[in-house]
Amino acid sequence: MSNLEIGIASFPALLLLIFLRVPIGLAMFIIGYVGYWIVTGDTRMPMARLKSAAYSTFASESLAVVPMFLLMGYFATLGGMSKALFKAAESFVGHRKGGVGIAAIASCAGFGAICGSSLATAATMGRVALPEMKRFGYHGGISTAALAAGGTLGILIPPSVVLVIYAILAEQNIAKLFLAAVAPGVLAAIGYMIALSIYVHLYPERAGVGDRVPWSERLRLVVNIWPVMLVFLAVVGGIYGGIFTPTEGSAVGALGTGLIALFNGGLNFRSMLESFTSTGRATAMIFFIVFGAAFYNSFLALTQVPQTLSDWVANLGWSPIAVLVLILVIYMLLGCVMDSLSMILLTVPIFFPMMMALDFGMSAEHVAIWFGILVLIVVETGLITPPVGMNLFIINAMDRETPMIETYKAVIFFVLSDIVRVAILVAFPVITLFLI
Repeated sequence: MSNLEIGIASFPALLLLIFLRVPIGLAMFIIGYVGYWIVTGDTRMPMARLKSAAYSTFASESLAVVPMFLLMGYFATLGGMSKALFKAAESFVGHRKGGVGIAAIASCAGFGAICGSSLATAATMGRVALPEMKRFGYHGGISTAALAAGGTLGILIPPSVVLVIYAILAEQNIAKLFLAAVAPGVLAAIGYMIALSIYVHLYPERAGVGDRVPWSERLRLVVNIWPVMLVFLAVVGGIYGGIFTPTEGSAVGALGTGLIALFNGGLNFRSMLESFTSTGRATAMIFFIVFGAAFYNSFLALTQVPQTLSDWVANLGWSPIAVLVLILVIYMLLGCVMDSLSMILLTVPIFFPMMMALDFGMSAEHVAIWFGILVLIVVETGLITPPVGMNLFIINAMDRETPMIETYKAVIFFVLSDIVRVAILVAFPVITLFLI
């Protein structure tokens, strides 16, 4: 077999290991190690690569953003910010049909602005909003589906851990990617609210109405969310204003949310230790996947698979938009069986060179940023796409009374909203790029 054939054969081998429930990071490392051995024909080469890969992968200062943003999310939860966001949003729209669900989506967007993790946003807001939606007579299917979809805003609205990983892989400016994600993130939240409103219009008996809150109480609840606004402006504003780098901004955010949690009484020695432990575990999991992907991708580069595929696509004669749509469809399909971070790490080194070889009438930087946001959106859609949408399982586990099939039925409305949003952003790249 040629090196190229060995590289192509590694894909079904990798999928087989994943199907056998081998952890994705370990599966990529095993295939990369064995493939490196076969291609070079020397057992010492993969060991030599192993020695250098660990340093080259983790020496990047940008990766320090990951644990800091995760820790910021844990501290924000301890500080009661998630509950404050939901109560403030609910006070304005909770008395309308479907308003409590809309408030849940809006609070997910707000919490995503200080979290950076979809799963953490879904789990945190689920604990806050799910009981309230149940109290006002919301059907289990739309309750779990709305919160699962709202949770995906955690990786789209800056800061975003997955977007940081993409920036490192594609060698793009993290601050510009964060800025480009703002408009699509707001569009996502609006789309989910519209999707929920359509569902409630079609099935009015499946959503109740909350209590009307007087304006004096609304203003008091709005004042309660000042910590969220303060942290978001400090982190995002500081990064865009050039006051500090994204890595420094993540540390400022973690410190700020920690102080707020301490001031609100949610942070003590025990809860702080639990936050550090949880952050360490999540970071170790992410970093191991990053390492496995780095080893596998170095093997693919050795076989010339990414370069060959890029040249092949460029010579097909297809329009750039047709190639882009095909890639996005592949992401949608992969999202049904893989988690978001694994998809990014596995596919970006293959698809990114293809995109950069095509002419979209934009600068290379704009194409890279636009493609990154589109990938983030379809990856985010994978988190709520049956049968293996991770957010669906997290929220459904909080509501054992709701059959998973009911969640699947309701979440289709939000998946369709995502598809419409992707189509809009593909047709009008300026929506993504006008802020940078």
